Amino acid sequence: MPLILHEYAPSGNCYKIRLTAALTGTAIERRSYDILAGETRTADFLASVNANGRIPVLQDGNRFLPESNAACWYLADGTALIPADPFDRADMLRWMFWEQYNHEPNIATVRFWMGWVGEGNLDDLQRALLPGKRAAGVAALQLMDEHLADRDWFVGRAPSLADICLYAYTHVAEEGGFALAPFPAVRAWLARVAGLDGYIAISA
Repeated sequence: MPLILHEYAPSGNCYKIRLTAALTGTAIERRSYDILAGETRTADFLASVNANGRIPVLQDGNRFLPESNAACWYLADGTALIPADPFDRADMLRWMFWEQYNHEPNIATVRFWMGWVGEGNLDDLQRALLPGKRAAGVAALQLMDEHLADRDWFVGRAPSLADICLYAYTHVAEEGGFALAPFPAVRAWLARVAGLDGYIAISA
């Protein structure tokens, strides 16, 4: 039985799982949901896929694995995308945690607000949060650029899940109004990820 990815295709969190599957040669079946129509909040979805009402969820038989970075680990376990060196492996996890706590909540959220909600439709709380999220997103990109200034990959000398997970929302950051031009090391790294064997685009 093939693995099943319950997803919303434009989401970077869903894309990182598809990209990990492509890079590891893992076949997955895709099931799409319209998050704007509330399809992940139905009684059936909550009971059978994820009680938290969110996607992506990776399904293996009758087992369901939410949280995008956990799903990426599951797909990449035993492959070169997870470093053999214990320190590098822990450092990879550090960047994956950082992506979810410092990067995604700012860059991905602003992208969604600008591209799906529309700036004119933001509520008062979103409008109040927007400047801070923009500033935090730029700070994340700056930190990435400094880290990549003298290295090709985030961890060690080869691509890892840290690169895949950070790539997903970074490469579409301009859709949220984040300029990538000031970050040459990030742009060069994005090109390296896009050049990996097996790479697929977010639109694939």
